[in-house]
Amino acid sequence: MSLVESVAAPASLTALPSRSVLLLQGLMGPMFRRLGQRLMQAGHTVHKVNFNGGDRVFWRLSGGIDYCGTLEDWPAAFTSMVGAHAVTDVMLFGDCRDHHMAAIRICRDLGVAVHVFEEGYIRPDWVTMERGGVNGNSSLPRDPDWYRRTAASLPPVPEHRKVLSSFRRRAIEGLVYNLGDVLSRWHYPHWSNHRPWHPLVEGAGWSRKLLRQKARNAAGAAMAARIEAQNQAFFLFPLQLDSDAQIRMHSPFVGIADALKAVLGSFAAHAAPGVRLVVKEHPLDNGVRNWEQETRDIAERFGVADRVDYLAFGDIERLARLSRGIVTINSTTGTLGLAMGVPVVVLGHAVYDIADITFQDGLDAFWQRPVPPDPETFAAFRRVLIETCLIPGGFFSDEALGKVVEHAVARFEGRPLLPE
Repeated sequence: MSLVESVAAPASLTALPSRSVLLLQGLMGPMFRRLGQRLMQAGHTVHKVNFNGGDRVFWRLSGGIDYCGTLEDWPAAFTSMVGAHAVTDVMLFGDCRDHHMAAIRICRDLGVAVHVFEEGYIRPDWVTMERGGVNGNSSLPRDPDWYRRTAASLPPVPEHRKVLSSFRRRAIEGLVYNLGDVLSRWHYPHWSNHRPWHPLVEGAGWSRKLLRQKARNAAGAAMAARIEAQNQAFFLFPLQLDSDAQIRMHSPFVGIADALKAVLGSFAAHAAPGVRLVVKEHPLDNGVRNWEQETRDIAERFGVADRVDYLAFGDIERLARLSRGIVTINSTTGTLGLAMGVPVVVLGHAVYDIADITFQDGLDAFWQRPVPPDPETFAAFRRVLIETCLIPGGFFSDEALGKVVEHAVARFEGRPLLPE
């Protein structure tokens, strides 16, 4: 069986009329509740582990299991759950959380299928749903010839339409989740968040960002207009989330500050004098750290403050298209740029860091001679991803979630993607 067949529709599972699904942690918000409802409607048995009050607030269905024990006791408890409920499949969001990593190891030993959700490898409007692991843990090969051969045997991609996304909705869901977590710590005494901040600190950051949203958006739009009007060559460095496992576990950096130092230092030493660097804030950054000030401080230290712009808000697609190249750790903005033929260099581990797609000679050389991707190879890579581990939709609107849920259940049951 080929990798495409084994990922997209494993025969040993699709032959089963009904399966027993155990959901672990999802994204902050109602995604796993809606997924659980749809799986139940399709005739599958569904249970959901709640590790804190935020999980419980957004579940509110039958089949909830409160885990109040320690991380050390979790492997035994999880193994017991799998046996008690005859679990055939586990679903989770993010494969690098402590409880998830332990669960994945056990599932591998027991032969239980694991389906990992993440932000989509391809932007915009796609979500990753991959068997076994994602990003640095993905089993996808890094051989460009394999993608070209495999894509040649696949039919065209079904029609795909954009979906709505709301920052305000994402912020409010984060506030509700963190509040539920804080108010229930007495019930979940051993819960330790995988994120580096206390929920109250993160909640305060989201609140500040919501209150300042209009002013920041206006300032960002004005800055983007100035960048475009200057008509100067620039490179784009989109920031990622400081708490993201893609930074902590799948890159050489300990955090975003560390990455900023490396990128700005290389830019100062190797970029041509007339070239600028635009640092773009992640749209879902919680506002706890002032990345604009830190970027300015680091740029001044390297003597390039007059050539570095910080953008808190802006159309990343338009910026990418206008840029001379994109520097990324392993952000999905990389694939956004590649789809437009923009050169991309990857500093961490990414499924798309493949010869003929991304720049392979390192960051220092990238400033001088950015090489665009081979369009045929990237098109083949994109086609295989959609066949194996991408589903249409998003997380931050009812329409987007509805798409994700319907396509996730279809992919889970071994059916083709539904027509749009």
